Amino acid sequence: MPLSKSLGYFIEDLWSKGFRLKDKDIHFIYFGKNYTNSEDWLVIFALKVTIQFQMKFDGSFFIGVLEYLQENHPRTKRDAWGLIEQKGLYKRKKPHSLAK
Repeated sequence: MPLSKSLGYFIEDLWSKGFRLKDKDIHFIYFGKNYTNSEDWLVIFALKVTIQFQMKFDGSFFIGVLEYLQENHPRTKRDAWGLIEQKGLYKRKKPHSLAK
């Protein structure tokens, strides 16, 4: 799968949007990437899932998601979401605007 951005750029993008990861969190993210031998897109996906469902960086949740995904070999983001949904976690739907 072609990458739209590397893990480093994604973390910088989070920083620019006000989501500040601590140095130890960034080191843990790269540890997880190396530990699971995952591609950047999968690490980014696991990080997005972690932030979306935990509303903060939670290392144990992140590594659990990353290990689960890596064990099941998703090829696309759609496949990865399917795996996450099998665990009972669903994407939040954006609220509809009441203004017309």
